[in-house]
Amino acid sequence: MRRALALSVCLVGCGQAHESHSALALGPPESAAFAARATRSELGAGTDIGASSNEQRAGEATRTASFASPKPEAHVAACPAGMARVAGYCIDRYEAYVVELDDHDRELPHSPYAPVDGLRVRAKVAEGVVPQGYISQVQAQHACQNAGKRLCSAPEFSLACRGPDPKASYPYGGKRRQAGKCNEGKGSAVSVVCGQAANYGSSQLNDPRLNQWAGGLAKTGAYAASASPFGVFDLVGNLHEWSAEVGANGHGFFRGGFYGDAEVNGSGCDYVTKAHASNYHDYSTGFRCCQDVASSESE
Repeated sequence: MRRALALSVCLVGCGQAHESHSALALGPPESAAFAARATRSELGAGTDIGASSNEQRAGEATRTASFASPKPEAHVAACPAGMARVAGYCIDRYEAYVVELDDHDRELPHSPYAPVDGLRVRAKVAEGVVPQGYISQVQAQHACQNAGKRLCSAPEFSLACRGPDPKASYPYGGKRRQAGKCNEGKGSAVSVVCGQAANYGSSQLNDPRLNQWAGGLAKTGAYAASASPFGVFDLVGNLHEWSAEVGANGHGFFRGGFYGDAEVNGSGCDYVTKAHASNYHDYSTGFRCCQDVASSESE
């Protein structure tokens, strides 16, 4: 009843307020080295105008490090259902959706068009569902943890996206964008939904209607050509995806672009925005989870 009421209030118009941001802290930092690349924000507020030469070199180092060959393993456990094996980790094949958890850890449905503020949620993965937008890095991290997983690191995202070719910028290969292969390049949903009333304030950016217009957000796996060489979909486009790193200023990083744009802050797999605090969310922010692969020597 509470969720239905909240959703109906949000649907009234473009000027309504949304729930306050989460104050939860992230879990322990990941062990992998993270890239620090400065780019312009898609939304323009609090933007970074460009990367310094040192930051550019750090980004290239991360890209190269992503392709270091893992040590051979005699026996490696299989990834869980819905995940793909990439080097020494598993990654969700599709962007995540979430379910709510009650006091007894029972799963309840949650609308992918509503924020998760004040809720305890668990990440789920499936083909052919609407992925969860409107989620912050903090909330995404906890959703992954509640599923026994974690957010992906920058090198993990990079390798899963571009595949074995370190020079590729797109999951379908090469450095040249091919329109229509990934769900991107469609512009801002705020202008589509709100028209001349668009002000790009936080309430508008979290309006549930923004991800419901025809031709905008796609269901998971709908863009078959977006699949990377590892069989992972929508790493470029559809929704921005929060990764695990947090900058010294408390800003989180999201990667890959979304259905509106996947070029402004880097091309395809190199797209990264770091202009927002880790408790920030809007209609374009989504996520997927990673998990370490358990390995053992064969007997």
